[in-house]
Amino acid sequence: MLELRKGDDILTTVGAIDSIDAARILLDAKLDQANKNKLAVITNEEALVKIANAISICGPDKVFINTGSEADVQWIRKHALEKGEERPLAKKGHTIHFDLPEDQARLVNQTYYIINEGEKMSSLAKSILRNEALSYVQQYMRNIMNGMVMMVGFYSRGPVGAAAAQPAIEISSSAYVLHSAELLYRNCYADFDAEAVRAGLFYTNLHSEGPNRSEDVPNARIFMDRSWMTTYSTFCTYAGNTLLLKKGNHRFTVDYVTYYKVEDQLAEHMFITGLTGPGGRKTFFAGAAPSGCGKTTTAMVGTDFIGDDLAQFWIADDGTLRAINPEKGIFGIVEDVNREGDPYLMDCLRGDGTEVIWSNVLVDADGVPHWVGHGEEVPKNGSNFMGEWYEGKVDHEGNVVPLSHKNSRCTLLASAIANHATQVAEDPQGAPVKVITYSGRDSDTMPPVWVAKNADEGVVIGASIVSKATATEVGATGVRRQPWANAPFIPGALADYMAAQFQFFNSSKFSEAGKPIMAGLNYFLTHENRQGPGKGLLGEKKDVKVWLGWLERFAHGEVTAITTPIGYLPRYDDLKPLFAGIGKEYPQELYNMQFSLYLDKIIARIDLQRDAYSKEADIPAKLFEIYARQKDELNKLKEKYGSVVPIDALA
Repeated sequence: MLELRKGDDILTTVGAIDSIDAARILLDAKLDQANKNKLAVITNEEALVKIANAISICGPDKVFINTGSEADVQWIRKHALEKGEERPLAKKGHTIHFDLPEDQARLVNQTYYIINEGEKMSSLAKSILRNEALSYVQQYMRNIMNGMVMMVGFYSRGPVGAAAAQPAIEISSSAYVLHSAELLYRNCYADFDAEAVRAGLFYTNLHSEGPNRSEDVPNARIFMDRSWMTTYSTFCTYAGNTLLLKKGNHRFTVDYVTYYKVEDQLAEHMFITGLTGPGGRKTFFAGAAPSGCGKTTTAMVGTDFIGDDLAQFWIADDGTLRAINPEKGIFGIVEDVNREGDPYLMDCLRGDGTEVIWSNVLVDADGVPHWVGHGEEVPKNGSNFMGEWYEGKVDHEGNVVPLSHKNSRCTLLASAIANHATQVAEDPQGAPVKVITYSGRDSDTMPPVWVAKNADEGVVIGASIVSKATATEVGATGVRRQPWANAPFIPGALADYMAAQFQFFNSSKFSEAGKPIMAGLNYFLTHENRQGPGKGLLGEKKDVKVWLGWLERFAHGEVTAITTPIGYLPRYDDLKPLFAGIGKEYPQELYNMQFSLYLDKIIARIDLQRDAYSKEADIPAKLFEIYARQKDELNKLKEKYGSVVPIDALA
């Protein structure tokens, strides 16, 4: 169970500001008149005390209050250039930011939840006791901003006024972090007080990069205080570690809704996108996938893109599932982004008129960014995340340094993308979601698309995601389980999170028409694992539109499906015209390879998941019942057909 406001608030303990009167004395001493005037709009006393404690701990030379005005945002852009955190590129509005070579992704082994004695945590989470975290903050954050400007911004994670949106404060010495926040989140300076009352909470995020030296990265820490909804981040600049409005506050939201909003809300690591179906019908999807498993690609395929990373849900009064994107921009991986697969995004990245912050790509002599897989001519030299770069350069271990880091990013407003559904994305009523999908990176087991028979089996699809580790996480390797693609961001016990999922998707608050269908997606089947020629993928990026198109029609009852132990599979005759719609032939042979059931592999996957969850305390019995039933049905098929069941045998 999560207990809020339990234990000492580290920010207050170290900062020693424990009253609004003491806070006002310090703020009056540290802020110039212009920034005092700006801060006067914020009357929430708890927020003012937190800001004062951050100043007391970090010891900045100046404090800048960001109201979100064009003048304030322009000051932040200029400060980022003056500090050298960003450099201008050839295209107007484009800048490049380089993280340290050791700080190119989430520092998973240096990221901890601050907990109290005896608290039950996810087995996949790293934690640190409150007194140990307190000692770190006292040692490493005291005066960490000497000689620097502390910037303070007020943001909303979601459209202001939305049922599932939360306000947050971002405090940092990094202009790159504040610049990124202005592209990724809605500045709610004028609405902060009212939003804190409506939501009943706000998050606080405190970051300083310190001297920004490689030798300091081993001392970097990313702390998330569950009880006080406060994050601390030091000695790093990669946005996934520092812009804690993102994954840090997502963790808090997952925690909060799991324990305090059961059956009311969910917070998921999901894209949100809309697809135009027959007759111009708009159907909205939300889908989970670990990084590197096609989440952004799937989101961008939609005709009405809303977000590529996070989603917050609630059940509306009309019984429909509603979703908002807590972000208003994208912090997207650029490797393999190209004209063929991502035309809308490429228009922003290579066209004029879009503000873009690039990170860790190659910049050529003309100030043009390049990255692996962009489908363009590659320069022979330039500068990248490892400094000066030339073709064939190797690092100190003899490894060839790629053109760009695998986790290179672009940060831009989502509304700049041509297929962005800005009006729906900014509507506090949320997008009405009809389809939920779960994807992994699976070369040999599951078919490209399948639909759960009911909500319980849908939850189990989400609980059973597997994937290879990706470049978004430093220190993570190999193939591993990725429950709901949200497991790295679940602070509490997985059993509690799973129970909340079962309860939400079985809620009596759903109308019959409002219940979403729940499905699995897998883009990564290979020829060699399906008795085909070569080793390549059985599909390609543009096939995603077919799988989503079939789900859209299935959700509206316009196509039927083949019933199998793992769920409903599409019929060949329904897929063939959808492939024709994207200009592709779809031979029966390929369909058979993709959708035949490889029973031994599916059964082994069930055993893997069952055994892993058996080690977790208090997992709902429903999960094991579904695994057992599916395994029993699969074994009966095996007795009848052998280890591989041709899909046409089940049609």
